[in-house]
Amino acid sequence: MRRHGEPGAGAPRGGDTVREFAVEGFAAWPPQGGAKRRGKDLRAKTPREAHAWFEPPVDRPSVVESVESANAGRLESLVPIRVGRMAASPFAFLRGSAGLMAADLVTTPTSGLTAQLCGDAHAANFGLYGDARGRLVMDINDFDETVPGPWEWDLKRLAASLVLAGRQAGADEDACRRAAFDAAGSYRRTMRLLAGLPAIDAWNAVADEHLVTFAEAQDLRVIIEGVAEKALRNTSARFASKSTVQEPDGRSRFVPAPPVLRAVQDSTAEAVAASLTAYRESVPVELHPLLSRYSVQDVAFRVVGTGSVGTRSYVVLLLDQRSEPLVLQVKEARPSVLLPQLARAGYPVSTPVAHEGQRVVLGQKRMQVVTDVLIGWTTVDGLPYQVRQFRNRKGSVDPAALQPAQLDDYGRLTGALLARAHAHTLDAAVASGYCGKSEALDEAVAAFAVAYADRTEADHQELVAAVRSGRLPAESGV
Repeated sequence: MRRHGEPGAGAPRGGDTVREFAVEGFAAWPPQGGAKRRGKDLRAKTPREAHAWFEPPVDRPSVVESVESANAGRLESLVPIRVGRMAASPFAFLRGSAGLMAADLVTTPTSGLTAQLCGDAHAANFGLYGDARGRLVMDINDFDETVPGPWEWDLKRLAASLVLAGRQAGADEDACRRAAFDAAGSYRRTMRLLAGLPAIDAWNAVADEHLVTFAEAQDLRVIIEGVAEKALRNTSARFASKSTVQEPDGRSRFVPAPPVLRAVQDSTAEAVAASLTAYRESVPVELHPLLSRYSVQDVAFRVVGTGSVGTRSYVVLLLDQRSEPLVLQVKEARPSVLLPQLARAGYPVSTPVAHEGQRVVLGQKRMQVVTDVLIGWTTVDGLPYQVRQFRNRKGSVDPAALQPAQLDDYGRLTGALLARAHAHTLDAAVASGYCGKSEALDEAVAAFAVAYADRTEADHQELVAAVRSGRLPAESGV
């Protein structure tokens, strides 16, 4: 091995040759450079100011048509609960209408850059959860709609949701608009930060207490600390202690609490339990010995979420050799509502995976730095499902309950988290080159967010009218 300064070190001389490696899946050497310039060049096609534009498409479905379409294939008995939850507020309506917003985004400008999308990046889909050792991290925590697509769609959904959450909390229009503006600005600045880091450091950047400082979200610190304290107690063991009972035969069972938690027929319980064999094969092989230490005790049906209500979702109780519980959620994975809209927008839709549960799991792994080690997928009665730990120290901030002074802090925090998640599949240097140093993008996204929040409020009124007229069944307070 030659050291620097010895003969032959440094540039080749005489008959020396330079080795060139072309390795599939790796970048070319020397570095090609110019990433930020390529991003800047995209502004010629799509100026950053253009992102302010929004007009409902001329072929936009009515709210009733959109809701009825989204309800297709769901359990009919639960559809009234879903509609009732969406009717609670304009923010709740937005949470349940990812498909309608995707249809609205089809005609909006995009830079042409693609990232792995959350697909439903509203402000309530960020939160805390535990890593393999129980330490808390904060990130996006819902990936039902994940698919590759234009990064702007996630950012605009986040920004619009912040305006709606602020209005619900009683914040004035300046505070609501500022939250959307700050979310976009934090997204832009985080991309710039990541672009300047070594690739492996940017890849492994974890959301911790330093993110609160970087995002200038100090007003949220006390709230996040309170959420974290509750999240640490939000475990399978705690859920099991409240929701199960030990039968005389020694077996543990779920205690029904309808309509949210209810018993299932023996045939269904057997099918769900049997599907765990295929699930086991979807997780890394080094975890197989861990799963083999658990035995299945019971299966129950549990209603979840707002947009997810009506999909088939089960909780499975398992006990280890010490009778310590682990609860898994086996949740139906439906096709992403973004896929047909991406095709309409002219984005190349990658060949879908054969299993929708696998799509969700792979999308989650592509976006998170720290992921539930037990996530996987399976099939029950011919339908695809995702599997994950239930109550894995999860906690979240309710954006609609924040004080006006805290709303922009939350916008900056979630904007930074979204940028970090996108940067796994979107070249941060190119994205940073497009987003730039000025506030042009921030202003445009904030203008879009206000316009779309107005549209959502009108949609919500249309939904409420349909419920009152009896056109759509709704059950409130569940």
